[in-house]
Amino acid sequence: MTATQHNKPHPTVPDGRRIYAIGDIHGRLDLLIRLLGLITDDADRRPGPDNVLVFLGDYIDRGPDSRGVLNVLSGPMPDGFSGIFLKGNHEDMVLQFLDGADPSGMFLANGGDATLESFGTSAVGTIPDEHLRFINGLQLSHVEGDYIFVHAGLRPGIKIEDQTETDMMWIRDRFTLSKMTFEKMVIHGHTINTKPQIRNNRIGIDTGAWKTGVLTCLVLEGEERRFLST
Repeated sequence: MTATQHNKPHPTVPDGRRIYAIGDIHGRLDLLIRLLGLITDDADRRPGPDNVLVFLGDYIDRGPDSRGVLNVLSGPMPDGFSGIFLKGNHEDMVLQFLDGADPSGMFLANGGDATLESFGTSAVGTIPDEHLRFINGLQLSHVEGDYIFVHAGLRPGIKIEDQTETDMMWIRDRFTLSKMTFEKMVIHGHTINTKPQIRNNRIGIDTGAWKTGVLTCLVLEGEERRFLST
């Protein structure tokens, strides 16, 4: 089955909405705080629309302060902002680990040890309930006008409503190497690039914050697209 193409030359978000999409944080609380400061300054200079923060997943692992990141994201958003929180493959891995469904040790091998260390322990039982509730409550996708936001991407040739949870959190080359368009422009993280990657069917904004020090935000308002970064 072929996915329906989006035909608008300039995808838009609904009137009165300004979207700030934030790429993979991976335990870099310092960068998250810095980027939120840039975002709030940007919004203060451009008053009017409803401001929406869309976090694309992978909040934990690899970086030094996953606990601090979860504290911020599970708490109140900055004044004047609402928050949408998507589930990344690293959140998927920690939930499998907690359920005893990670026999190959993927969680610890992919930066999960840093997450546990940020809680001052090697035992998952000490992760606070509020953080576990936050992770369990994450959604897989979010739509704003002509855009769909997911962590990893979508499988080409499949309608959005038929996409699998696994693909939305884990897909890589089958999505990033395809030029096939979907019903909506896809905004995603998961695959690291040195700068935002803009293609005919997608915009990737994972700039490898945990190792590069660059955390990226895509700002969408009307037909406008622009970037903020640390």
